[in-house]
Amino acid sequence: MSPALLFTFVVAYFILLLAVAWRTSKGSDNESFFIGNRNSNWMLVAFGMIGTSLSGVTFVSVPGAVSRESFAYFQITLGYFIGYILIAFVLLPLYYRIQLTSIYNYLQERLGVSAYKTGASFFILSRVLGATARLYLVVNILQVAILSDFHVPFWLTTLIILLMILLYTYEGGVKTIVWTDTLQTTCMLGGMVICVVYILHHLNLNLGGAMEALHTKGYSKIFFTDPNSKLFFLKQILAGMFITVTMTGMDQEMMQKSISVRTLKDSQKNMVVLGFIMLFVIFLFLFLGGLLHLFAAAENLNLTGDNLFPELALHHMPRYISIIFIIALISALFPSSDGAITALTSSFCIDILGIQRNKSLPEAQKKKIRQRVHLVFVFVFLLFVLVYKWISSDSMIGIILKVAAYTYGPLLGLFSFSILTKRQLHGRWVPLICILSPLLCFLLDRYQDTLFGGKFHIGLELLVINGLITFVGLFLASYRADNGQLATDS
Repeated sequence: MSPALLFTFVVAYFILLLAVAWRTSKGSDNESFFIGNRNSNWMLVAFGMIGTSLSGVTFVSVPGAVSRESFAYFQITLGYFIGYILIAFVLLPLYYRIQLTSIYNYLQERLGVSAYKTGASFFILSRVLGATARLYLVVNILQVAILSDFHVPFWLTTLIILLMILLYTYEGGVKTIVWTDTLQTTCMLGGMVICVVYILHHLNLNLGGAMEALHTKGYSKIFFTDPNSKLFFLKQILAGMFITVTMTGMDQEMMQKSISVRTLKDSQKNMVVLGFIMLFVIFLFLFLGGLLHLFAAAENLNLTGDNLFPELALHHMPRYISIIFIIALISALFPSSDGAITALTSSFCIDILGIQRNKSLPEAQKKKIRQRVHLVFVFVFLLFVLVYKWISSDSMIGIILKVAAYTYGPLLGLFSFSILTKRQLHGRWVPLICILSPLLCFLLDRYQDTLFGGKFHIGLELLVINGLITFVGLFLASYRADNGQLATDS
């Protein structure tokens, strides 16, 4: 497949994104950038959030892992669904009651400034690490498939893509992203369906025959019942539930789209519908993964992991499939990166710099600060993508979920403590507790074979353990508040 032809389609797709951004960003201000003027359509938000939730990592890594873990990832997806229900009926009512722009303002109202700043800081760390890992995977594929033939270095490829994202998010923010995510989710899912249909036709299989072939190969197993395995279904469902509650419900990027919907009821519909759609979409990704392995076996190719889908689509399938794959891949890339940069800008401006609370600062000056912060995060992303290039792994989804276990655990502990107790905190201890908890979890994970004799394996439930350690630490650093006493830092 000609790299020049692929590059032409990438440029055409980006021009389309710019046209959508230009149309939707007219008359935008800080309110539009941060929360879309609280006027987003819940159906568009739900559909667009699919692309943000999945990203290029799901598009590539989930199918590639089927040979190792069969359909075990669907266990996590069942946990996702439970998590979306909890977000809809526990967290969203809290956020709407206070009319938040940043969800971490809830921590300030409930637990004080120290908890608020700590929560926002951990979100910034979490989202930078996770979003740049997702970005690295897709940029690396584009580099190998297209830009290396033009002798463009990896760092420049990354910079070009980040500047493309900057161009269409610079003014409109959330107001623009709601629409561009909808377009990109459509392209991503459409591309996946076309690939499934092509492989079924190529292998002369119908849906029933494909499932039988996958079962014969051992690829279609969903539930794993060994309690000592990291794939044990209760561990996976529990981990999936907490991953969603933290990485969606306690994440400014995901929640700023949800709270941009006009009413709580519509926002709840958005979240529940998203949960149902994700069950179907993830299963389709796993089914595609199984088909890709069958295709590779039929062509006598020894491929697996993150290289499976790109290698087959770009070098062993017809030209139109290569084009569809590239468009679907960048459609998976942009929603997870544009939303992350926008949310990080929002959180840093609101939670760390406090520009929304500064009533004496003119709106024009606030906008300048926001734009400068936006630029800074673009270059932070560039730096971290280059770091991931240096430590590249065979499966980025494993890295992303492990990073989430360490960095979202303190957020889980903070929000759980604020919701489940009525106690207040001695604020000076909060940052220390939230730093020590991931460090203890790192040691637990590193030496688990020694501690458990190799019989029990901690997997994604490390996130829950991290949150529990944080919760216990916060409880020890808390005191019983008088009725009606406001959160203070003492």
